[in-house]
Amino acid sequence: MSQQTFHFPNQQSFAINSPINNAASIAHMLKLVIFGTMFSTIDLMELIIIYPKLFLILVPTLIIVIFWYVFCKSTAGSRIFLVDFACYKPQNNQQICRQNFLNRSSRELKFNSDTLKFMDRILQRSGLGDKTYVSKGLLSDPMDMSTKAAKEEVEMAVFGAIDELLLKTGVRCEEIGILVSVCGVFNIMPSLSSVIVKRYKLREDIRSYNMTGMGCSAGLIALGLVQNLLKVHDNSYALLVTTESTTDNVYKGNDRSKLLSNCVFRVGAVALLLSNKPSDQNTCKYELVHTVRSQTANTDRSYNCIFMEEDEQGHRGISINKDLLYAAMKTIRSNISTVAPLVLPLSEQFRYLMNIIVRRFRTGSKMEPYNLEFSRAIDHFFPHVGGKPVLDDLQKKLGFSDEQMEASRMTLYRFGNTSNSSIWYEVAYVEAKGRVKKGDTLWQIAFGSGFKCSSVIWRATRSIDRDEMNPWRDEIDEFPVDVSKIGALSDLFVASK
Repeated sequence: MSQQTFHFPNQQSFAINSPINNAASIAHMLKLVIFGTMFSTIDLMELIIIYPKLFLILVPTLIIVIFWYVFCKSTAGSRIFLVDFACYKPQNNQQICRQNFLNRSSRELKFNSDTLKFMDRILQRSGLGDKTYVSKGLLSDPMDMSTKAAKEEVEMAVFGAIDELLLKTGVRCEEIGILVSVCGVFNIMPSLSSVIVKRYKLREDIRSYNMTGMGCSAGLIALGLVQNLLKVHDNSYALLVTTESTTDNVYKGNDRSKLLSNCVFRVGAVALLLSNKPSDQNTCKYELVHTVRSQTANTDRSYNCIFMEEDEQGHRGISINKDLLYAAMKTIRSNISTVAPLVLPLSEQFRYLMNIIVRRFRTGSKMEPYNLEFSRAIDHFFPHVGGKPVLDDLQKKLGFSDEQMEASRMTLYRFGNTSNSSIWYEVAYVEAKGRVKKGDTLWQIAFGSGFKCSSVIWRATRSIDRDEMNPWRDEIDEFPVDVSKIGALSDLFVASK
């Protein structure tokens, strides 16, 4: 059976290798061997009669060798590498401290005193420091929250990240065959992917995709899409860009359930260059190992916990209610249960299984539930910086040390919640600290509206030295800072309703 070939307008055709194709290849090779023997000076039947035992040994061995050869050949091009990535760092004049943020919110957005007090409580407990970044539009007098200002914010962040990535990798724009752009909430027309194609004069046959409306987990979901695209497009580079607009998502009313996004979301973007080219195996930073995706949108509590809607005065905002922590923990547990058998050693899985058996079948047992020690298999853990309560609970349940949680807490403190790009500021943090060694396993996990949760497992292909193009490069020695005294946000969800 021949390969299945698909054609797209103005694009190169591509083939999907299937087991049937591999079987056909093996059959063809066996025929060559048999026919080659038949037309040689030694007759095939004579060979079988004279050496029957030898023939019975050689044929199975030959088949195994051929199967192994075809299997290795078919999987050689399926390895996916992260060549490099670049995080956008805004200009210093876009930094804002807590008090300045509150003063501008009072003056420009006309919030009442109760709303301002509530926002102050959020900022005190959020884990954000006083050097996070907001858009130029929100710093202008008066505030510019127009679509034009939002687009300028996104373009500045995206172009800054892509420019740095191209400089770091030396890859030419015409070499990029796949483009995926991600913006969690903000959407424009033409799409962000079209904006990027126009700016960098990318190829006419580039396979471009634009994702929006999928919240803070969209960046890792997009990685799953890139993974699938690289499986069928051989010898390709893929550019993945993720960002969010803070300008477009400002809530102007006094509904407490919609104020959290005003307080914690900040400017950020990341650009990643992925490849399935064997030539990048020795120069890339990481190899993609697993992608796992879970969602619980089929339940009302999960579906409604983060919801864009208008308040009674017609002000659009993103409502975040008290069901968020419930939905987050439920979806994250589902995701982790899929990740666990992929990464944990058998000894750890056995301990967990025995704990369940003893607690279920031994009457009167007071044995505590066994928390899986993911630190036995994971060297670096990068959860989405959605909030301090989630980070604390993940550390407790998964058994990670304070050092392994350091990158996420410092990213939240220094850059705030940059939505789907925040996990890459965490990776940049451990790289700047010089902690990533060859063979290390990295786990990224992100979660957001829907409710959705995605995990990606990477393996470091080399030790990472301090990078001059790193958002932490000028201040990494100032971290970590003590954030242990910052309170929790969980009680504010109750107060917001």
